[in-house]
Amino acid sequence: MSLVLAALTTFAVAQSPAPMQAAPAKAPAKEQVKKMPTKETAILAGGCFWGMEDLLRKIPGVLDTEAGYTGGWLKNPKYDDTHDSASGHAESVKVVFDPTVLAYADLLEKWFFRMHDPTTLNRQGNDTGTQYRSAIFFTTPEQQKTAEAVKAKVQASGLWKKPIVTEITAASTWYPAEDYHQDYLVKHPNGYTCHYMR
Repeated sequence: MSLVLAALTTFAVAQSPAPMQAAPAKAPAKEQVKKMPTKETAILAGGCFWGMEDLLRKIPGVLDTEAGYTGGWLKNPKYDDTHDSASGHAESVKVVFDPTVLAYADLLEKWFFRMHDPTTLNRQGNDTGTQYRSAIFFTTPEQQKTAEAVKAKVQASGLWKKPIVTEITAASTWYPAEDYHQDYLVKHPNGYTCHYMR
């Protein structure tokens, strides 16, 4: 009888699952991969949105761009409403990008702060008015922190000799611009722009 019990006990132990010591260490890594965002949105203003959008759409990691108005008080603004600072809105570009390819900090430092002059208050080239101001409209506290750090870094770099006046403020209601403004320089390759990489 004892031999039978011993044999059954040995069989039961052999059939028991092995201790799961490695599973807890692997599970968080899989969860982190699943939780990594594949899309992030940046909202940037730096003068006429035609030139901004044309440069932004070509950056590796950018998935989509849209020209629009934000940062003001007038609801449902149209293009004419932004003239003479009448609505408070800035001509802006909403940029949807893949943060695993393009970091938000790099988007700002390597592209945004180099494609327009962030030292001219309410002006880009011949375009004047608050609708042409330099602004970063952050969508998360992390974006705000990053934008402030990048602005300080660019100022300290000496790339711009004058003080950077770029406004950093929370994103508000987004209003898409009229269809004819979307992808304007794709439709009109020789159209007006005052944007280029410095």
